[in-house]
Amino acid sequence: MTLSTQFLTMLSMVCSGCFIGASLDTYGRFLMRPRRAKWVVFINDILFWLVQGLLLFYVLLNVNEGEFRIYILLALLCGYAAYQSLIKGIYLALLEFIIKCAVGIYKTVLKMGNFLLVKPIIGILNLLTAIISGLVIFLWNLLKWMARVVFLIAKVLLSPVFWILKGLWRLIPLSIRNFFYRFFKKTAGFYEKIKNKSGNLWISWKKKK
Repeated sequence: MTLSTQFLTMLSMVCSGCFIGASLDTYGRFLMRPRRAKWVVFINDILFWLVQGLLLFYVLLNVNEGEFRIYILLALLCGYAAYQSLIKGIYLALLEFIIKCAVGIYKTVLKMGNFLLVKPIIGILNLLTAIISGLVIFLWNLLKWMARVVFLIAKVLLSPVFWILKGLWRLIPLSIRNFFYRFFKKTAGFYEKIKNKSGNLWISWKKKK
């Protein structure tokens, strides 16, 4: 390797060490180890270090065609140590600030979505429900009023017919009228017996259940 390539490799490894330190703190901040199961932490740790190794190899591949020397590891450790001593506090404060900003933006977007979309839709649905309910009540009252009017008109128009039928009924001999009275009375009694028996059967069936 030429001197410029070695210098670029050293600089890249120092920066990679800082990047690994920042990535490790970011990973720990979002993973929240005490709240996770051990197997979840184990799998995430393997994936994290696998990604870090692939990124480090990609940097070496672009800088010095993938050659690994002992000073590369030392430069990597120096970069990580520099991050821990000089950059870590600033980075963590910046990370918390970014997280708070992201959470604030997320909550603001939710509130705006609720105010601009959810509440208008709910208001429109409530308005439609009120309109439909009012329309149904109005139609029902209209039908009842029309039924009353029709009943009143029919009563007025059929009153002469009822009077005529009543007069004709009085002209029928008393024996025939008594026969019809007894017939209707027996029919009503038979209906009541059937109704009572049905009710008793229903009660006994419910008790058996």
